[in-house]
Amino acid sequence: MEKSTIIGIVLGLVAVILGMALKHAPLNSLVNPAAFTIIIVGTAASLFIAFPMNEIAKFPKLLKMTFIAQKLLPREELISLFMDWATITRREGLLALETQVDDIQDPFLRNGMRMIIDGNDQDFVRDVLLEDISATEERHRAGALIFSQAGMYAPTLGVLGAVIGLIAALADMSDMEKLAHAIAAAFIATLLGIFTGYVLWHPIANKLKRLSKREVELRLMMVEGLLSIQSGVSTIAINQKLSVYLTPTQRLKMSEKGAEGNEQKA
Repeated sequence: MEKSTIIGIVLGLVAVILGMALKHAPLNSLVNPAAFTIIIVGTAASLFIAFPMNEIAKFPKLLKMTFIAQKLLPREELISLFMDWATITRREGLLALETQVDDIQDPFLRNGMRMIIDGNDQDFVRDVLLEDISATEERHRAGALIFSQAGMYAPTLGVLGAVIGLIAALADMSDMEKLAHAIAAAFIATLLGIFTGYVLWHPIANKLKRLSKREVELRLMMVEGLLSIQSGVSTIAINQKLSVYLTPTQRLKMSEKGAEGNEQKA
């Protein structure tokens, strides 16, 4: 479970409800079926017009991704894995890694390993893997764009909802008290539009972009590791090359762990 998404939604709801309570605005005014219809159905209509059906069909899956913790191989573990493979390669040759391929869980890494074991040219391997990454980035970008566009449409539809509400309110001005309530209710659509746009859709789009960035960085790290093994570089060189993908804290922990391992061997 991705706790940050849940926490963000709860805090957003608390901010609106508590803010209305502090301003002495009636909370029952939020129960406005017309406003919800205009914002939710209107936003959905805009998305259907803006995107092809095969992309819209991915909406539930993309939304689900923001509530489930991303499962990626830890970078420190990946470096250790490449160092082990480099040791095997330098001792027994590249073909010795063939027994390791079926144990690799990540499809991208497994495909790359098979290509270098099959003896493909290094430039060919790099081009294929980078094209794969580029295609993945494009799919992720298209998915995030759905939510960022929803974030643009919803606030504007909120204004449309307010205008519709004002038209209905001003149609009968005989009862001023009733008119005041009707005008207040008209702006609920604006509230919902801004809330869904800037508390839900735009932040979800940003989270999808961040998840994509993390996955792409890990895959670029895999590419460098695979090409390094194919070149036959040493374990120390692989460690130095891939450590650039780690934070200073992660590098320190890895160096301390390596020092402990050397002491135990001694």
